[in-house]
Amino acid sequence: MSDNTITVVGNITKEPELKFLGSGNAAVKFSIAVNKRRKGKDGEYEESTSFFDVQAYGTLAENLANSVTKGNRIVVTGEIEQRSWDDKEGNKRSTVEITASEVGPSLRWATAEITRNPSKGGF
Repeated sequence: MSDNTITVVGNITKEPELKFLGSGNAAVKFSIAVNKRRKGKDGEYEESTSFFDVQAYGTLAENLANSVTKGNRIVVTGEIEQRSWDDKEGNKRSTVEITASEVGPSLRWATAEITRNPSKGGF
């Protein structure tokens, strides 16, 4: 992994979209909301939410598409990158994307059953 590794825990906000690239490799995209709650100077709790677009490839993409749905709380580890562009109206737009290398369920408020997929050769 590179130096820009991040791990986030949050809820899926958009159903995973599985597609297959021209190479036949699987790709999935979805969004995750990460909520932060902290006590302010006045003693009241303040909440903020950060949104991240997540993408994954290969067997990870296929396993994600078959395992998670909107609302699931998950743990995502991967590389983070901010991307900027101009929209059709000429406005500056940007997004923060995570290319996932590992994804798993958050077990803080849920349980999970792990089912191992048959090996396709390799590790």
